[in-house]
Order: sequence, then structure tokens, then C-alpha cells
Amino acid sequence: MGTNIQTYTKTPAVEVIFPELSYVLVGILFEVHKELGMYAREKQYSDLIEKKLKLRNVSYGRELQISDSGNIVDFLVEEKIILEIKAKRLLTPDDYRQLQHYLQETQKRLGLLVNFREKHIKPIRIVRIDTLKKIQ
Repeated sequence: MGTNIQTYTKTPAVEVIFPELSYVLVGILFEVHKELGMYAREKQYSDLIEKKLKLRNVSYGRELQISDSGNIVDFLVEEKIILEIKAKRLLTPDDYRQLQHYLQETQKRLGLLVNFREKHIKPIRIVRIDTLKKIQ
């Protein structure tokens, strides 16, 4: 009788971008959702997020125009993470594309997308897709 030996290979470690700051932000998002529920307006969520960022002495910019294109991000936290707030029935592919576009435009590496209209929020980490240079 043969024995079935399984070999497990360790996958290379994946770098988590801004883990501490992300942890703080996600905690704030959960607090805000717990306090306001799922039927507030986007501005109400943003106002409470702003209040909680101030309480934790986290630097941020709110409703910042990011270029001459007229695009405005909801929050830029510590000049590192773009935070996009939604309060709608469902996120669409356009919401993901919008945040990816903001990341490309600002050259920031990480964005968080959150929809507060859900019963249980699930902040989504969006990492900037680096464009590949042509090999000549």
C-alpha cells in the first residue's frame, strides 16, 4: 500500500500596502456604519468619517480635486490612501474603474472603496495597476 504524501509549497509573501493605516481606516468605517446604519446619505457618512479621523489625529483631505480633469476624491488619507464612499444599492464596475482611474491619476498605490448601503459593509482594497513599459 502506498502512502499519499502531499507536498506543500510556501507561496511568496505578498506585500500588504499600508497595513496599519488601512486597519485604522477600516475600523473607522465599521464604527460609522454601526452608528448611522445603512440608510444615511453619502454626505452623512463622510461627515462622521471626517469627525473620527480628526479624533484620531489622522491627516486627510476631503473632496479634493486631483487634477485639471475636475475629478474629485472623497478623501485622501495621510497622502497615501484614497477613500471612496458610496451609499447606493449595488457597486458597479464603474465604481471600481473610477477608483482605479483616481489611483492612476494621482500615482497613489492604494484605494479603499466602501458601500454603506449594505447590511454588512465590506471595504474593498483597490491597488493601482502599474502600466507595463514596452520592451524595445
